[in-house]
Amino acid sequence: MSQNTSIRPAQRTNNITYAVRDIVVLADQVAKTGKEMLYLNIGDPNKFDFETPPHILEAAHQAMLANKNGYAPSSGTKEAVDAIECYARRKGIDNILDIFVTHGASEAIELCLTGLVDPGDNVLTPSPGYPLYTAVLSKIGAVENPYYLDEENGWQPSLADIVAKIDAKTKAIVLINPNNPTGSNCSKELLIGLLNIAKERNLVIFADEIYDQLLFDDAEHTSIASLDKDAPIITFCGLSKNYLGPGLRIGWGIFSGDRAVLGDYIEAVNKMLRARLCANHPLMYSIKPALEGDQSHLKVIIEKLTRRRDLTFKMLNNGAGLSCVKPGGAFYAFPKIDIDGDDQDFVKELLKATGVVVVHGSGFGQKPGTHHFRVVFLPPEEILTKAYTAIAEFLLQYRNR
Repeated sequence: MSQNTSIRPAQRTNNITYAVRDIVVLADQVAKTGKEMLYLNIGDPNKFDFETPPHILEAAHQAMLANKNGYAPSSGTKEAVDAIECYARRKGIDNILDIFVTHGASEAIELCLTGLVDPGDNVLTPSPGYPLYTAVLSKIGAVENPYYLDEENGWQPSLADIVAKIDAKTKAIVLINPNNPTGSNCSKELLIGLLNIAKERNLVIFADEIYDQLLFDDAEHTSIASLDKDAPIITFCGLSKNYLGPGLRIGWGIFSGDRAVLGDYIEAVNKMLRARLCANHPLMYSIKPALEGDQSHLKVIIEKLTRRRDLTFKMLNNGAGLSCVKPGGAFYAFPKIDIDGDDQDFVKELLKATGVVVVHGSGFGQKPGTHHFRVVFLPPEEILTKAYTAIAEFLLQYRNR
């Protein structure tokens, strides 16, 4: 074989995309030209005026000094697992079958998809929704089966669309609540309807609740697993968003439901947990103080984000081709743009012309014929104001070209 023959990558990587990071490639090129950059693309609070609460970091630091630097149990330390169980019970989750700690919630999600879905099977994923699910399903040879969120109904899932999409190969339903990228928060009535569908069709619910403490206007979050003790559910959460530690890479999964139904599946996931040894051992000691210690940072976060949410909603509803549903949680908005053509082209041209970095709506999924982009409203108000002004001005030029 010639030394110059190109190495062919595995076919499973062909369709893997991650729009949130993919746009950074172009952003880096534009930044090198000296243009001022305004980044509204990645949901990392620590890039802005948010800091991880010090008692969470101190716990990990003390664990390192105490030489908690070897391997941990594959599912996590007893202290961490016990703290997660108490947290789950405070959320109303009963009949807990298993808890496991992972390298961020992303690893928990990937392990659970891998342990459930065979090549050719499909999983119902929200559209719009977080692109990690699409990437993992592509990697394991499974099929994304998107169900649409209803923009006219505050981006709530459409139960009718979910039912219509289920077939003999469907294994699970993904629920992201609060939702990334729309910021919607599901009503209890809708969650009950989703539970009924899952139980009737013997589907596992992947309940991604990573933003469950970040809600606005005194709204409450309902964990879907709290509404039915027998439904097969995995609830995912972690330290990245509520506790301002995305780089700590600590997340977890909680199995709840009927052990007779879930027992074999739980063991399959645990096989993979054992094979990858463990998550970051000393960082597991941050879980208990995070979940049970001082929570005052949440009040500060929500106050800041409420102001920035309100500014976002006001400026991205300008009546000139730009409209936005008011987010109820998390720190994202998913404005709609009235344009001809492709929203990915719009986002790229916006970036090159203004330095504003947002993510195209098609990277998260959307109804055919609609165009959106996602913004992250973590930056301070002055940055958001500058960015939103630039977006509105550019959109006017783009539509008139």
